[in-house]
Amino acid sequence: MSRRWKHISTWLAAALCLVLAGVAGTWLITAPRPALSADATSLYDQAGDPKRGEQVFLAGDCASCHASPGQSDRLRLGGGIALASPYGTFRAPNISSDPQDGIGAWTAKDLANALLSGVSPNGSHYYPVFPYSAYAHMSLSDVADLMAYLRTLPGVQGRAPPHQLDALFQIRRFVGFWKLLYFKPGEIKPDPAHDPQWNRGCYLVEALGHCDECHSTRDLFGGVKDKTRFAGGQDPVGTGFYPNITPARIGHWSQEQIAELLKSGNTPDHGRVGSSMADVVTNTAQLPQADRDAIAAYIKGLPARPTPKP
Repeated sequence: MSRRWKHISTWLAAALCLVLAGVAGTWLITAPRPALSADATSLYDQAGDPKRGEQVFLAGDCASCHASPGQSDRLRLGGGIALASPYGTFRAPNISSDPQDGIGAWTAKDLANALLSGVSPNGSHYYPVFPYSAYAHMSLSDVADLMAYLRTLPGVQGRAPPHQLDALFQIRRFVGFWKLLYFKPGEIKPDPAHDPQWNRGCYLVEALGHCDECHSTRDLFGGVKDKTRFAGGQDPVGTGFYPNITPARIGHWSQEQIAELLKSGNTPDHGRVGSSMADVVTNTAQLPQADRDAIAAYIKGLPARPTPKP
């Protein structure tokens, strides 16, 4: 072999090694990382309170996505609703207690890993249309209570249709890149600089209620732009616009008026909420008044931000 071919083969071998190292590195950094390890026992020892779990279920707006469409029982969680997006159409899964088609065979640890890290029981990423970016701030006790409540609900047979996504977004491993950019898990702890009502409102708005998931503007990759949090944004398919709920837009609303909206759906200017917010109010209306007051207190304290242009 000539010296020239020796040099070429050396360069080719080096290039191949770099490619393989890049592939291995990519595979490593995009790996799903469950919040609880396989030997975690904290939730097995915690039975959970279904009564408290019902409040978690309502605050988390679970029925709005997972209730079977075409029927009026919001506790039949067979999934199937179509969720349009720029990346294709997602379908909310069956989260009923059916052991085959729902999550009846899940452990509390499985639910914790789904909510706190966006990782399924089989170890794959969930798409962030499931708002685990917010749920990742939940407490383990709330997860245990939610599981206890879900187990009291009826099983629903039948699985949701598969997602219909553009080819590139069918590769779930790519969600690992999204998580590197946008996913910041960690339980919300009380801030001693604020009173208990504000802290409760912070937890309800930022974790369970995932309010910024709608009331914000997103970038090209579907991540919330920090400077637009709660300031409004286009809906996923560009046919509407979620309103600004910072003091820049509703600063003239009193805390009592915000709490009333969460109970009745009525706005201070004699209007009424519609679209997906009407469904949210169906849930918040069933929360204790203290929780609606806490949400209102936190909303009143948000930093004022200008409404982004459509």
